[in-house]
Amino acid sequence: MTTPPVRARDLGFLLHDWLDLEALLAYPHFQDHSVETVDAMLDIAGRVAADTFLTHYKAADSQEPHLVEGQVRILPAIHQALAAFAEVGMFAAPFDAEVGGLQLPQLAYSAAMAHFMAANVATSAYPMLTTGNAKLLVRYANEALVKACALPEIEGRYFGTMCLSEPQAGSSLADIATRAVPDGDDGLGARYRLFGNKMWISGGDQDASENIIHLVLAKVPGPDGKLIPGTQGISLFVVSKVLLEGSEYAGQRNDVVVAGLNHKMGYRGTANCLLNFGEGAHHRPGGLAGAVGYRVGGVGQGLPIMFQMMNSARISVGLGAAMLGYRGYRLAVDYARDRRQGRPIGARGGPPIAIIDHPDVRRLLLAQKAYAEGALALVLYCARLVDEELHGPAEGRDEAAGLLSLLTPIAKTWPSEWGLAANDLAIQVHGGYGYTRDFDVEQLYRDNRLNPIHEGTTGVQGLDLMGRKTLKDDGASLATLRHRVTATVERARHLPALADFAHVLDVTWARIGALVGHLKAAGDDVASLAQATSFLSAFGHAVVAWQWLDQAVVAGSLAATDDPDETAFRAGKLAACRFFFETEVPRVDVWLGIVGRRSDLTQTFDPAGF
Repeated sequence: MTTPPVRARDLGFLLHDWLDLEALLAYPHFQDHSVETVDAMLDIAGRVAADTFLTHYKAADSQEPHLVEGQVRILPAIHQALAAFAEVGMFAAPFDAEVGGLQLPQLAYSAAMAHFMAANVATSAYPMLTTGNAKLLVRYANEALVKACALPEIEGRYFGTMCLSEPQAGSSLADIATRAVPDGDDGLGARYRLFGNKMWISGGDQDASENIIHLVLAKVPGPDGKLIPGTQGISLFVVSKVLLEGSEYAGQRNDVVVAGLNHKMGYRGTANCLLNFGEGAHHRPGGLAGAVGYRVGGVGQGLPIMFQMMNSARISVGLGAAMLGYRGYRLAVDYARDRRQGRPIGARGGPPIAIIDHPDVRRLLLAQKAYAEGALALVLYCARLVDEELHGPAEGRDEAAGLLSLLTPIAKTWPSEWGLAANDLAIQVHGGYGYTRDFDVEQLYRDNRLNPIHEGTTGVQGLDLMGRKTLKDDGASLATLRHRVTATVERARHLPALADFAHVLDVTWARIGALVGHLKAAGDDVASLAQATSFLSAFGHAVVAWQWLDQAVVAGSLAATDDPDETAFRAGKLAACRFFFETEVPRVDVWLGIVGRRSDLTQTFDPAGF
């Protein structure tokens, strides 16, 4: 049995000491669970992740998915791992009991998924997409589609995808050109024939599940036969690889084919496909060309509905990025303790010392700890907000929803950028060995390099935060966040070791508030949005600084202990907080200064100069 890739105490502190899982379990929706049942589920997750996901991490990287007669074949060990995942109920864990789920809080489920993503993020992508797909269907699809698609996904028999991007459109969904032509009705609802191409589809084809459920964005032609421009014309469709029970063409192969595989630098175990819908050359359900799909929601409502899965996927990407950074950090700590090289500064002779005793190596490890554990804390905090929004007391649900919306671009981007930075430092700690394939840290870096692009690039997230979430918002969510920051500041002021950090945090957030007021008063959104990425960087660092201080308050307030391991753990939390405030928080002023100057360089520079 392999050692679980995540330390139980790291998750235990975040869940129990910091985020108060016990209070969450007091919500009526979670009454069938207890701290003990959640801890048991986490223990199972850790062991299954270690025994079935971690064990093929290297093999999945070297033996990529490949095409055999139009069918994608993936590593058999991935099949076995996903079967084990289903067997212990992990596909079902976050769903309500009425659809066959275990009704686990999103916070607990995210902590369980942390084990799998740390062990093998590429294999974890299949269930991550499947659960997001099924959640959307349970919420928005008709009863027949839920029964035909979502329930088998919850059982782990069918897998799901999200099909948004197209070769010519990329992230600009307004420019998608896939057409959905009405084709009558049958037992699954309004039926359409889809024609178009989708690119970068993770899990777009594989041979590990009985069927694949694609959620496809497409446009229904208007009365003139033309596609409606912009996002208003986008609708959402369920397109299965094999036509579903209830369909007029049940059991027939749908007109969806793999046109090619994308070979990425990381996540190599995840089949990533170019899919053609409706080419009619290989499969013609009912004797006609066109991929048969069923509409979810009304015509033109596709993008707002799809945002549920997109936002969920963004937080999941953040979790994966955090765990890649975390695993690289833990491997770097182990290596630094074992590797003996050099001597103490000023020493003349003597045996080599462990490199962890060199101050600069400790600096590298502290940075990794601050980034990786800070990223994990951020994502789990957002998972708790999901539970508060959906199942908490009615009077607090809108506040939780607003705060979650504000933090979602941070939860996606900050772990992706700074978890990657942690992976970079893990290679540095390993020295020359770090960039060889004999050690996992080089693969972890390659895997994590995809995450600043996955589910919307850093620039796209910056525009979302600066535009919709700040300049166009009424400020209520930012006020909620500021209130929570102030509560942490007030608690930290009374702890001598943290009082100075409390003052710095208070001043930092006052500067952010003043800058936001200045930008709104200026009224030049174009100039402000040109600096959106710098604003995102500053905001993200300020959020993580708040959460590190909050964790430090909790760690410093725990009951006294004689356990040396627990003493060291708490000291590590306080040291990481101190490191973040001394080394990382000063960056915030630099970024805010860039935003405040509102330079027009990137707007006015002639591209010919490149």
